[in-house]
Amino acid sequence: MLALVGEGGAGPHDLARMMRQQGGLSWSAAESQWYAEPKRLERLGYLRSRKEPGRTNDRTHYTLTAAGRKALRDWIPVPSALPRVQHEAIVRLLATDLAAGPGDVLASLEALRGELAAQHERFDMAEEVAATLPHRERYLRLVHRLGRLMLEAHEQWLDEVERELAES
Repeated sequence: MLALVGEGGAGPHDLARMMRQQGGLSWSAAESQWYAEPKRLERLGYLRSRKEPGRTNDRTHYTLTAAGRKALRDWIPVPSALPRVQHEAIVRLLATDLAAGPGDVLASLEALRGELAAQHERFDMAEEVAATLPHRERYLRLVHRLGRLMLEAHEQWLDEVERELAES
């Protein structure tokens, strides 16, 4: 959350929009968390808020405090772990022997194609936004590249699963 607020600050609506744009590939949480967590971080002294005019009502805008910057700087060098994945398609594939037949599993996996295409479109839009953020553009493009590689890997995996199950 602190990394998303970043140097220029952000409001909860900005954070929720950023997370919708990445489609849950790099972090998945309920949208309500993107509104609640900044309040918690402000209580802890990591963020400071101010009200700014919005279209209809004032909006809350958060910025990092010195403590927030320090917490972020202390956290960044901590070794990263592999991501935790909750992959419903994998569980369905593992249960293929319990299904009426591989066709049921193939049908359930087909919906992924549409989601993958939609995510490609979200990355296209996110890259347009990245071009407007020169201080973060390089880092955003690297994140988007990993996201696109993940999409490509899923597309290749689906191709392989479809070939294998079609032979069953």
